[in-house]
Amino acid sequence: MHYPKSILFALTLIVVSSSFSLNERALKTLPLFNGKDLEGWDTYVGPLYDTAKKDFAGEPIGLNNDVNKVFSVVTEDGKPAMRISGENFAGISTQQEFSNYHLRLQFKWGKLKWHPKRNAKRDSGILYHAVGPHAADWLFWMRSQEFQIQEGDCGDYWGCGGAFAEIPAEKKGENKFVFASGMPLLSFRDKGPNGRNCIKNPDAEKPTGEWNTIDLYCLGDTSVHMVNGQVVMVLYNLKEPEGSRDKPLTKGKIQLQSEGAEIFYRNMEVEQIAVIPPKFLK
Repeated sequence: MHYPKSILFALTLIVVSSSFSLNERALKTLPLFNGKDLEGWDTYVGPLYDTAKKDFAGEPIGLNNDVNKVFSVVTEDGKPAMRISGENFAGISTQQEFSNYHLRLQFKWGKLKWHPKRNAKRDSGILYHAVGPHAADWLFWMRSQEFQIQEGDCGDYWGCGGAFAEIPAEKKGENKFVFASGMPLLSFRDKGPNGRNCIKNPDAEKPTGEWNTIDLYCLGDTSVHMVNGQVVMVLYNLKEPEGSRDKPLTKGKIQLQSEGAEIFYRNMEVEQIAVIPPKFLK
């Protein structure tokens, strides 16, 4: 396969930002969760859902004001985990920015579900290269690229708050696009002809209630989504708008979503990388 120029760039050694530099953390692993508290993370809770109006109403709860303890540290299956209750739509983001890294974590669905998604699929998400203000996407999340965490849809892509990407994909019915290695690159962005969502392929999620392992590789403007050891999507030319132009989106915070469902995350760590393993760039 002939790879885009972005891959040739991505396979070179890149000197990264001072927030996570090769000199400081050369090929080392950095834990994101200490298992005791939420040190190193910020929380943002948006407007609360009004069941009478069937909409989100009022002012956002705001930054680091998690009055309902949406985010907490618990023991789950004998190990420390970050619990996200899902009761309020919200996000928890690293205070540190990252670029050129391999993120690994595990997640497991809980039992609780909340309006307005009480009767919908359990939903969350890993937002990476998250930049700018909170509430840039809808009323709750930062501009970012989303690694979808949702029952049956883990590994899907969503562009959040204006971020976008190019993905080899094929059309499967009206307004439905599925990752397909070897196919032409299609652009996925809000208000674009293909929309801002691309579906993963294959489906590698375990049954609800079991722990899943997520791997996310980011290098330059390329990323790879993996679920339980299987590549489910490869993304190229990650970008964001800047005025009337577009620019590469290659670094940012990592944000986890609270979106109406209880979920547990554990064993979260980031490792500096200089290359994405070529076998994953299929």
